[in-house]
Amino acid sequence: MTTDAFLADCRARLAFDLLSNTWNAVVLWALRDGPMRPVDLRERIGGISSKVLTETLRRLQFNGLVDRQARPDAPSRVEYQLTVLGRTLLAPIDAVGAWAFEYGDDVMAAREAVCTPAPQSPPTR
Repeated sequence: MTTDAFLADCRARLAFDLLSNTWNAVVLWALRDGPMRPVDLRERIGGISSKVLTETLRRLQFNGLVDRQARPDAPSRVEYQLTVLGRTLLAPIDAVGAWAFEYGDDVMAAREAVCTPAPQSPPTR
């Protein structure tokens, strides 16, 4: 595998792809304290539909970041937890969150500046 970040098979691009999905990092962060049922994850996260949560959990499981555990005590009780590999992403997610906390107001101000029309001067004759 190459180290050129612009090539499709680059490991850095793989990491960026994993973190660029809106919900991947959010779900990983929500699971940092231990296993959770999907209904509890939805409650904790807020704003995520059942369908999107299911898709996200499947994607994270496919990538080896989350384990799905069916509980033997109840047929429909399923919990998800971070794998050892999934835990390795908590530090980068925390770093991005710290950056957002420090610079989020600057980003919002830049967005507002672009979206706010400049005042027009009165026409001159």
